Amino acid sequence: MPELPEVETIARVLRLGVPGQPALVGRCILGADLLWERTLAEPSSAEFVPRLTGQVIEDIGRRGKFLYLRLTRDWLLYHLRMSGDLLVRSADTPGEKHDRLILDLDGAIQLVFNDARKFGRVWLVDEVDRVVGNLGPEPLDEGLTAESLFSRLHATHRQLKPLLLDQTFLAGMGNIYVDEALNLAKLHPLTPANRLTVTQAGHLLESIRAVLRDGIARNGASIDWVYRGGDFQNYFRVYQRTGEPCPECGTAIARIIVGQRGTHFCPHCQPFLFLNGG
Repeated sequence: MPELPEVETIARVLRLGVPGQPALVGRCILGADLLWERTLAEPSSAEFVPRLTGQVIEDIGRRGKFLYLRLTRDWLLYHLRMSGDLLVRSADTPGEKHDRLILDLDGAIQLVFNDARKFGRVWLVDEVDRVVGNLGPEPLDEGLTAESLFSRLHATHRQLKPLLLDQTFLAGMGNIYVDEALNLAKLHPLTPANRLTVTQAGHLLESIRAVLRDGIARNGASIDWVYRGGDFQNYFRVYQRTGEPCPECGTAIARIIVGQRGTHFCPHCQPFLFLNGG
């Protein structure tokens, strides 16, 4: 599943364009073709196309792992889930097997939601918080301070790895960037959140931001067949590096299962500690 840097990269490309692919901001939606009805979470399929048609794309951005198009009257949100992807192509390009939703835009181009595994979902709503209102704070938001993160951590005894994956605690983090951030912060993934000191919470926040910014700068990670263009996978510290040497100390990277998720860490740099700062 794409995480914050991957979704941010897609939003940036759609918003600003790249060589050979035009920007979408300012374009009018001329119509839509919903090819798999269950892709649409809200509203009904009967309401969707007439309500969407004629609206202009005013902005494109991200909240957590959701990509949004702010339209003239509504918000169009995508959650890519396991295999979803957004493609811009010429209107005369033949369709592909896994196309689920096609938006026809002015300038003879299309925005295509392609999703092989059919887990992705799309919402058209008049208020964005109806979909993303329960998400936690954005980790790159400067309003999130070490002190506020410390308070949030100390409100629970949950282990760090599953807590940081919880989108209601912190929006946008996933398996890759949690493993990378915990390694950089030298925190064991099974550490109870309420055991961290203020200093450790600050270091964790700095580490989260460092790996996210690095991921964004490298256009995310390309580790699945559906995602293209990023190269952050070439700079992983621990993720998918089981048995390889830690870049800090040379100890073999270990892999355990935490909350049904493969979890990678350095046993030497990230020891399990029972006492605060111990």
